[in-house]
Amino acid sequence: MLFPSDDNAASPDISWSYTGFDMFRQWLAQAEGFTLAKMDGFGGDRPWHSVSTTLAPLLNHPDDNGPDLPPTQCAAMPPRLETILHRRRPDDSEPVLRRRLADVSQLITVLRYCVAKDIALTFG
Repeated sequence: MLFPSDDNAASPDISWSYTGFDMFRQWLAQAEGFTLAKMDGFGGDRPWHSVSTTLAPLLNHPDDNGPDLPPTQCAAMPPRLETILHRRRPDDSEPVLRRRLADVSQLITVLRYCVAKDIALTFG
């Protein structure tokens, strides 16, 4: 689960199973032009400094209980996520893509909330 660190149960959040979060991050990495499995920490040896994406703090993060993402990192991600969101238009034959885009939209909501409240994003 990704949630704002404000201890407010009404704050927006997003959650996946471990497998779902892995699949989401693989999809985002592919949208950014690289394969997550080839990256250091995910079975490969490609260093993270070799990719240029504002999504790196999300993609290169432990599944849970890692460090919180500060508001500055949260602020950097929505523009790129919006580009990904608006670039793809699913049709009825693409339920997985519709799910990924819904997840992107919810993640944008959570990140914007963190920025607006000047609070970190917690992985838990």
